[in-house]
Amino acid sequence: MNILYLTNHLNIGGITSYVLTLSTGLKKRGHNIYVASSHGQLFSRFTQEGINYVSIPIKTKKEVSPKILASMFKLLYAVKQYNIDIVHSNSRTTGVLGCLLSRRTGIPHVSTCHGFFKKRLLRKLFPCWGQKTIAISEQVKEHLIKDFSIDEERIKVIHNGIDVEKYAIRNTQYAIRKRKELGLGDGPVVGIVARLSDVKGHTYLIQAMKNVLESMPQAQLLIVGEGKKKQELVKLVNALEIQKNIFFIPSVTETTEVLSIMDIFVLPSLKEGLGLSLMEAMASGLAVIGSDVGGIKSLIQDGNNGLLVKPADSVSLSGGILELLGNAKKREYFGNNARDFISKNFSQEEMVTQTERVYLECASLKQ
Repeated sequence: MNILYLTNHLNIGGITSYVLTLSTGLKKRGHNIYVASSHGQLFSRFTQEGINYVSIPIKTKKEVSPKILASMFKLLYAVKQYNIDIVHSNSRTTGVLGCLLSRRTGIPHVSTCHGFFKKRLLRKLFPCWGQKTIAISEQVKEHLIKDFSIDEERIKVIHNGIDVEKYAIRNTQYAIRKRKELGLGDGPVVGIVARLSDVKGHTYLIQAMKNVLESMPQAQLLIVGEGKKKQELVKLVNALEIQKNIFFIPSVTETTEVLSIMDIFVLPSLKEGLGLSLMEAMASGLAVIGSDVGGIKSLIQDGNNGLLVKPADSVSLSGGILELLGNAKKREYFGNNARDFISKNFSQEEMVTQTERVYLECASLKQ
């Protein structure tokens, strides 16, 4: 099949990783893959894998935008030129674009819902979800049915998959060098990899670290990511007078590097479709803590492969962090179980196989 992926950009993030995983996996199975986007930091990763690229001016968050129409007219030619069989969108704006393309060409449109959307009138009047919609977790599926009245038969739950082998080996010597490079001390490292936004719960993690440091003054927090909330978070760190123990670094193309220097991983999200960075941390064998929300509940089995805590509760979060930092055997137990769980349930191969089945089912709809 000739498959066209639509994404707003190719910058570091969950959607880009998702598209790259599917693109490389399906290309190995003999499919022709095209990605239409507005460029980004990981553009070279796609070209290195031999993925075909189509530049479109889709970098917008507005669901009604001239950029969507401009992208559509450019892709109408590409769809015909490359004999596209499936269009697969990955955001609300690219969903509108995919819907327009499908209506103009008769090519089936598949969309993936990566998280939770606000119930706006425009989204109900013009759903634009595609003939088939992939939900990355059961919680996202429930959201689509409850909040947008999507027919359950049109939804397929396919969890994000990752290359487990990539995260299996931890280089101790590298971790020591990386710690020194970042200016970290010898104390234990709590880490988070996520965009700096309200929904990821960084505020509660920083507040929790204030409590942690009262009992364990050598502990450190490594915050990996970028976003509009950085200055606000830095101000909070300074106000709490814990800046010597909190380290901010930008997003990284390879999370294996930063995960290797962490002792535990925390994702205190208020909402979460699934949590790719959490999956990567678990595949790395890290003990993890997550909020008891959304898709995180699909990953963490409380007391078996990690800890679940109440969302927006810095006291519970600090208690979980102290529990794990103070118990190396429990960290090892959780980490081993976490790695096994991801390996058995969230492999890249299974993700690609199930998505391919959705495409084959939709291919018969092409007019």
